[in-house]
Amino acid sequence: MSFVNAPARRRVVAPRRAGDVDRERPVPSRLRPEPRSRRARRRSRVARAVEHRAVEPRAVGMSRARGRARGVAVSRVASRRRRPSSAVRDARTRARAMEPPPPDDDANHEDGGYVFVLELATLETAKVGKGYAILNCDDHANFIRRHGKQPGDHRPDICHQALLAILDSPLNKAGMVKAIYVNTQKNVLFRVSPKTRVPRTFKRFCGLMVQLLQKLSIRSSNGPEKLMQVVKQPVTKYFPAGARRVGFSFSAPEVKKLPEYVKALPEDAAVVFTIGAMAHGKVDVAYTDDFISVSRYPLSAACCIGRICNALELKHDIV
Repeated sequence: MSFVNAPARRRVVAPRRAGDVDRERPVPSRLRPEPRSRRARRRSRVARAVEHRAVEPRAVGMSRARGRARGVAVSRVASRRRRPSSAVRDARTRARAMEPPPPDDDANHEDGGYVFVLELATLETAKVGKGYAILNCDDHANFIRRHGKQPGDHRPDICHQALLAILDSPLNKAGMVKAIYVNTQKNVLFRVSPKTRVPRTFKRFCGLMVQLLQKLSIRSSNGPEKLMQVVKQPVTKYFPAGARRVGFSFSAPEVKKLPEYVKALPEDAAVVFTIGAMAHGKVDVAYTDDFISVSRYPLSAACCIGRICNALELKHDIV
């Protein structure tokens, strides 16, 4: 049987319709093979975003904030920029370190008034459980022992009581206290405004201290004023010019009667009082002019501050 003279089979072609175009249909970008290199993958994603009109061609490489400001839809892929190299980052860090620090406009350099400094306050934050907390000897004793420290040294309640004694005194309400500085054992210095109302409960005070040490400032709820702010060391650059600096400690060589000592101070001169806010130890700072004791018996920081404020209120006739 021969197929030489058999007629060839014809290809059946469907009739054309109106609007048909003689070109191949492009392959969708989602079906194209993904390139392997990082740069090629990024270019493919940008081209895909442009193809699907998720981003305009002129918006490629534009940040999302600038795109919103100009009314351009910028995708996350198109707005991604290259991270600078480590050499560039090191050069920028060195350039910032060589710049002089900005002047501190909040520092109080006016004459007169009284400044309190609480030294060696135990305000140490740590992640306990799911959140951060101020370590204290009652709630975190086991946690402190596991890290090789003594629980009795962590007493943030001393700083709390000392701040309450200063801020609640008639001396502060009369406007005689100009500033309060707290220097922690971790060498963190922060300033407390005399207008601050410290929480009465210890738990809320610890929460406020955690917020301060993480955000570096606490603003007033009624305005932009900073009630608490972490500042740069040393504390001496915030003292008024020509201020008399007095330190208090039970181990001081001489015991003086505080009312007589306060009366001998100049009327218009500023005075800086330094008190320890720790459970054990001695305040050993080099910037004090006088180092005295106010009692033959050891007193707490709040009791010592109460005596100082009482003597100053008697001197200025503050009732």
